Amino acid sequence: MIELIRPELPLSAALCVLTGQVLALGGLPDIRTGVLGFLAGFLISGAAMVSNDYYDLAVDRVNHPGRPLPSGRVSKRDVIGLTIVLAFVGLLASLLIGTVPFVFAAFILIIGLTYNWKLKENGLAGNLMVSTSVGATFIFGGVAAGDLNGVVLTFAAMAFTFDLGEEIAADAMDAEGDRERSVKSLALTRGRAAALRISATLFGLFIALTFIPYLVGWLGLEYLIVISVTNAALALLVVNLVRDKNNEQGRKTIRRMYLVATIMVLAFVIARLFMS
Repeated sequence: MIELIRPELPLSAALCVLTGQVLALGGLPDIRTGVLGFLAGFLISGAAMVSNDYYDLAVDRVNHPGRPLPSGRVSKRDVIGLTIVLAFVGLLASLLIGTVPFVFAAFILIIGLTYNWKLKENGLAGNLMVSTSVGATFIFGGVAAGDLNGVVLTFAAMAFTFDLGEEIAADAMDAEGDRERSVKSLALTRGRAAALRISATLFGLFIALTFIPYLVGWLGLEYLIVISVTNAALALLVVNLVRDKNNEQGRKTIRRMYLVATIMVLAFVIARLFMS
């Protein structure tokens, strides 16, 4: 089950929700709201991850043959059942917070399931939908906390931009398998090099967005110092990503970029807490 959920990404989604709460409040949410928001983010993201394996079976037989479903260790029925359980409990957790958070959680889930079912084949349109759902996790956190402000919305824009760059880059690494599903990714329609250049441009935009909280005066010098260091690391990884010709090495670089982005999230939250 752990391999199907691939917990690192649902955990990232859960942290995004919790981060949205912290940024909305300028401090920690109450335990009930924090726990329910975290669970909703993790479980709904987990449902999307598991259902992806069902629809991506043909692609994974080429790109990731060792995963549970293509390897035969689990059945399609197992995958469907786990998706339903995760989605139901995740939505229930959001409903316990309130009606509006439930609507946002359902929106995020619908985007994830629709993408897996059909939108992934539409290339950039699918990438945009996934990135929208990622950005929406921060907004979900803000709504769950009862407040939306410029910090939350800026961070949602940052998450959208970063994820769009990652989605395009990941498609470039998976182009061979994507042909099996007739996915119209940028890597297949415009070429791997062009897709990675577009991805690098988006990561550059993301780096620019990270300076807004300091320039506007929401966060101070401590935030600027930390974000400058992490941005330098991210920029180096982007250069490596564009230069790498090996797809497996490219996937490792993308995972490292996620690690850097996680550090950025923590820097943002810590700065927000200390300035509250």
